[in-house]
Amino acid sequence: MTADAVVPAQGGRAAAPPPPPPADFTFQGHFGKNPLGGVSFRALCARLPSVLGGTARMAWRTDRAAVALLLACQVLTGLASGVQLTATARAMRPLVGTAPVADRLHAALPALVVVAAAAAAVRAASALAAYADGRITPKLTTQADVALVEAVCRVEAGAWSEDGFSDRHEAAEVGVVRTQMMVQDARTFTAALIRMAAAAGVLTVLKPLLLPLLLLAVLPAGLGAVLTARVDYATHYANVGDRNVRGMMRWWSTEPRYGDEVRANGMTGYLVYWYTALSERIDRRTLATAPRKLRIDFVTSLLGGFFLVCTWATLGWLAVTGRVELALVATAVVAVQTVLAALSQVVVSAAALFHSSLYLADMRSFLDLAAARAPVRGILTVDGPVEEIRLEDVVFRYPGKTGPAVDGLSLTLRRGEIVAIVGENGSGKSTLSRLITGIYLADAGRVTWNGVDLAAADPGSVWPRCGLVPQIFAQWPLRARENVTLGQPRTHDDAPVWEAVEAVGMRDTLDGLPLGLDTLLARELWGGSELSGGQWQRLACSRALYRKPDLLILDEPTSQMDPRGEHRIFEGLKAIAGDRITLVVTHQLENTRVADRIIVMDGGRITEQGTFAELVAGDGLFAELLALSKDR
Repeated sequence: MTADAVVPAQGGRAAAPPPPPPADFTFQGHFGKNPLGGVSFRALCARLPSVLGGTARMAWRTDRAAVALLLACQVLTGLASGVQLTATARAMRPLVGTAPVADRLHAALPALVVVAAAAAAVRAASALAAYADGRITPKLTTQADVALVEAVCRVEAGAWSEDGFSDRHEAAEVGVVRTQMMVQDARTFTAALIRMAAAAGVLTVLKPLLLPLLLLAVLPAGLGAVLTARVDYATHYANVGDRNVRGMMRWWSTEPRYGDEVRANGMTGYLVYWYTALSERIDRRTLATAPRKLRIDFVTSLLGGFFLVCTWATLGWLAVTGRVELALVATAVVAVQTVLAALSQVVVSAAALFHSSLYLADMRSFLDLAAARAPVRGILTVDGPVEEIRLEDVVFRYPGKTGPAVDGLSLTLRRGEIVAIVGENGSGKSTLSRLITGIYLADAGRVTWNGVDLAAADPGSVWPRCGLVPQIFAQWPLRARENVTLGQPRTHDDAPVWEAVEAVGMRDTLDGLPLGLDTLLARELWGGSELSGGQWQRLACSRALYRKPDLLILDEPTSQMDPRGEHRIFEGLKAIAGDRITLVVTHQLENTRVADRIIVMDGGRITEQGTFAELVAGDGLFAELLALSKDR
């Protein structure tokens, strides 16, 4: 699809300009430099033992019995391969002799039986090794995936505003995918290495000269594979930013809840064009590496082929000149083929292992970063009930921003009080709520709960005392019950759930669902049901009420509700306000009548505060905004 096809000219009017192409999305900041860009080939190869060791340690922690079985199978495969070659050499002597065929077969039969038994042992060991791999890999992949999800969920909220954090998360996702291949690559590599060692031992006994020639025949392929992996990784690194944004855009474009906006606003054509354009840009970077990889493959294959010809020529020369007897020549052919196949497998597996290790390194690096950015604030605990929350000269600035979102703010909140926070967009209202809950930590000043500084408090003693209804709330694809309890039930029965649901006027709605509280709230799922926007917002309020928190924060809690639902929410707030500190962030200034005190923010500072009546009479920003809201 071309850009011109998206917005055609209509009637006699001039054609509209074509849709804009995607912006440039690059791996930003000091993370934007490919860590392998200046690393030598020798240093790259030196990574392999640590990669193998790291894989073994991860697998050992996952399933020790399976790892032990896998190692035993690898050793058995090597021993059986050595026995197979040795028995082949014994069988060849009578088989190439001058005795009658029956006598030769009879003489070679014991050795041939050993060959067959060894081959059977190799196959059995391979099957058992695959079984062990099948036990380890799913667990290992799940562990990596869960570790990444947990790290992202636990990281400080402010980390997402830091330069390059999101792109590093995207790179780590690729590491999770590559985890599936690591054990198989390691298994193939070690098995081939053991087989190669066994076959090389036999070949060395037969004719030592052949082994270095075989090594020279295979090593160029290893060099080419590692260099190609390096090129692939550089391309992957260049595409991280684009892939990150493309993944987000794919989700937004295909998510059913945004389908009305996409269709009614005629965005389908542009979204398809945008997605195609970005995908083609990623493809161009990938395809641009093809000539370079072709040159690498061509040169290394030429070198490998040359030394392989030398190997076979040497073997032929040894046979023709009588330096090796005919029986040993036949065995040497088998040994050469075995060593060559094992060497090739070692090289291919080592390159694959190395390749995967690059992405696993990204994953481990991100996990380390996330661990460093997880909330580790102190060991102090906040005991309930929370009687007072104080903010003292608090300053907070988002990473990369020049000015503070909250600047020198001081405020005291007391139990039993409803406080409304109002102000124009960007005045710092939502940032203030995050500072009060400890989601963000102040850059200067301090926030205390009952005198305990949140910077020195264990978040595990703070957040269970919070109930937050954010402006953008989640519509979890869970059962209705879990959408209220958030997976943290207080009792074994549903009485508290129905109490919270009743308080927001959702009893009849949930009662009417096909399975009541057991109904999945996602129409995309089989048997699932959907709620309207206002019903979802009521349910989000019920979550906070169910928690019975010491601090209740509602950020635009009724923006999608009808007047009846809005009235019920605020009446419910007044009924329960005596047991907690209640904070309401709103643009609906008439709703602030319910508040004991109103805080007006502008530019990250408190410019006014007082009751509704006092602020209306004060002729300040509140009175101005209230007048504007009525002038319609």
